[in-house]
Amino acid sequence: MPMITPTRMAMTAQTVAMPTDMDPLLQLMWLASPALPVGGFSYSEGLEAAIDHGQVHDEPTCTQWLVDQLLLTQARGDMGALAQALSAWNRFDMSRLQDLNTWVLSTRESSEMRLQTQQMGRSLLDWLRNLDWVTPEQLQCLAQLPPTYPLAYALALSGTHASPPQALQAYAFGWAENMTQAALKAVPLGQSSGQRMLAQLARHIPEAVQVALHQSDETRQAFSPMLAILSARHETQYSRLFRS
Repeated sequence: MPMITPTRMAMTAQTVAMPTDMDPLLQLMWLASPALPVGGFSYSEGLEAAIDHGQVHDEPTCTQWLVDQLLLTQARGDMGALAQALSAWNRFDMSRLQDLNTWVLSTRESSEMRLQTQQMGRSLLDWLRNLDWVTPEQLQCLAQLPPTYPLAYALALSGTHASPPQALQAYAFGWAENMTQAALKAVPLGQSSGQRMLAQLARHIPEAVQVALHQSDETRQAFSPMLAILSARHETQYSRLFRS
């Protein structure tokens, strides 16, 4: 075993910063990666409860569940708010950011849903402190909200200089990959099933992005009563792998 010298200890303790001259495509790939340390792997967003109640039980039912969730809740809700938050971060419109953050919190219909967006928002804020293109003023604003995940992710995306459609595609693919991994564990399914499911989700991402980009304060919504019911049931589910 190699000796851990003071020099090596100092190197491991250094803050890792994303290079400012990195290609925007690589930045988006980094942000979409399941390795992003925000704890997304620990949530199934109601999927585990849907499995427990027999609504999801194989590859076709799981694929349909996730496609519906992408188009009906993500595209019209969080992705719509994220698209508007991108513009607000670029203008540094604190009032607008506060309104969007409050809206995200108000759409969380169970304690698990609220816990998820707050925990992942805080974790992403901690990670953002390592990014040298995020200004101290932006970090302070995000910390004061306090951050939900869509608002924190929008700040991260605003530093990539990617177009809004590209930014939303990165968010959506990261979500799809996390949910596919949750399905592999909870249904359970094999790796080939997971790749087919991810392919189906990827085909619908451009549609979801266009829906999100055309949302306004009047049309943005998070109306998914069955998902809210399942999330509430999951809080007292006897056996579970995930936090939501």
